Amino acid sequence: MNLEDQNEEKLIARAKDGDKYAFEMLIGRNLSILKGYILKLTCNKDLTEEILQETLLSAVIHIDSFTSKAKFSTWLIKIATNKYKDYLRRNKETDILLDIIPSSYSLEEEIINKEELEEVLEILKSMSNDKRVVFILKHYYGYSYEEISAVVNCPVGTVRSRLHYGIKEILSKFKGGR
Repeated sequence: MNLEDQNEEKLIARAKDGDKYAFEMLIGRNLSILKGYILKLTCNKDLTEEILQETLLSAVIHIDSFTSKAKFSTWLIKIATNKYKDYLRRNKETDILLDIIPSSYSLEEEIINKEELEEVLEILKSMSNDKRVVFILKHYYGYSYEEISAVVNCPVGTVRSRLHYGIKEILSKFKGGR
């Protein structure tokens, strides 16, 4: 059987045993999800690349600590979330209001017009980090409340609350609260 045909569990086992190609396969299968998440989280292309590199380095170093309680992509997203929190602590920033590269959202631009997309992204940038992370994981990636709870290290009730208030905030700001 080709390595490319192996399921995630077998690739993880091989990667833990030091198979670099298996690890590359895992990363390759999850890179676009991870990069898209980080871009939505940071709203900045350069910072996305920095967090992505730190996340991948940490994944290489800590592959032995991966447990199959969650998908590999969830583990990567948890690492990225923690790296972003570390970045915010290091830079003492609560909100990052930097330029977004609209070309990164071509699929979304086909669904909603560019003006609405820019408004939604501005609202996301203005939200607290806690609400933004939960909203992105739920509505862009379809994670369950339990999966989000594991990523952000808080109870499911807190996840539900953050999501509820995040959605209320978006709705109140979108198009002036229509």
